[in-house]
Amino acid sequence: MKAPPDSGETPFRLMWRKLRRHRLAQISGVILILLYAIALLADFLAPRDPNAYIGRFTYAPPQQLHLFDGVTFAPFVYDYKVTVDPDALKRSFEVNPDKKIPVHFFVASEPYKLLGFIPLQHRFIGPADPESPFYLFGADRLGRDMLSRLIHGARISLSIGLSGVMLSLLIGVIVGGISGYVGGRTDMIIQRIIEFIWSLPQIPLWLGLAAAMPRDWTSLQAYFVITIILALIGWTELARVVRGRVLALKTEDFVAAARLDGASELRIILRHIVPSFMSHIIAVATLAIPAMILAETTLSYLGLGLQAPIVSWGVLLREAQNIRSIASAPWLLAPGFAVILAVLALNFFGDGLRDAADPYS
Repeated sequence: MKAPPDSGETPFRLMWRKLRRHRLAQISGVILILLYAIALLADFLAPRDPNAYIGRFTYAPPQQLHLFDGVTFAPFVYDYKVTVDPDALKRSFEVNPDKKIPVHFFVASEPYKLLGFIPLQHRFIGPADPESPFYLFGADRLGRDMLSRLIHGARISLSIGLSGVMLSLLIGVIVGGISGYVGGRTDMIIQRIIEFIWSLPQIPLWLGLAAAMPRDWTSLQAYFVITIILALIGWTELARVVRGRVLALKTEDFVAAARLDGASELRIILRHIVPSFMSHIIAVATLAIPAMILAETTLSYLGLGLQAPIVSWGVLLREAQNIRSIASAPWLLAPGFAVILAVLALNFFGDGLRDAADPYS
């Protein structure tokens, strides 16, 4: 095998230069930046409070946003024409072309705190009259705005993936580093534990751990525990990667020099060995985030993960469990498409990072 080229550049600069040649990874990176920006600014971008409901607009269909009224820039949506079937007691919605609802940018709203500490009283977009219907992505069974719930759901689903990976990254690097560096009986015990965890069927394991959570816990406690559960299951693959890299590097000259200089074993692992393949760890961690997001979505969809009033993509997909609801309100599947977009973007971006981190590519 040929040695990697020595250009005198740092590993991260070499990684960045190769990543710039990966067009699909670049597009995915832009999509991820937009998704996480939306999640971060959810309170400002969402037209309404995600839990605010208007009963007379249950299962209201999506409205089309018109930016121009003739040649004048005056955003608006058409109002609904609502009819009620006296036999089935079912509402039907039709577009009312005779009534326009003005839409404003930076519209006044109820007070809230952006990012938890910035007081604001405006939202990015919304109807001029707060009581008017404004459902760009339709409404759910309680008349809640699906767009607002989708935006707020991104905050939970995307952040739980990052939080879970950060925790599993910490566990995987420490345990994998000790396993590869110490070797012997310690390595054998750690590897048998990893193989035992791998042998457990994941979905029943998730269900068992999630079902053990007390039902009287707060939303914050449930969020924290779900993150812990996903991290405790997701660290094993990263630990195997770190172990293999440490085994290959622990006999190198720079490790021997650090040992002769009096550095402790933990310091050698964390300060000398791990940084030498940190770019590879970043690539592996990026590929692990989609698995975390899918795991949270699966648990919440099955009713054993996050619960209302928490808004996540998995919780929102529970609304789509009823075939009759999907037939009459297909926009309830929007969170599923959001999950697909986020997972594909993360996978493509992680694949590009993995190729860029390979010194022989």
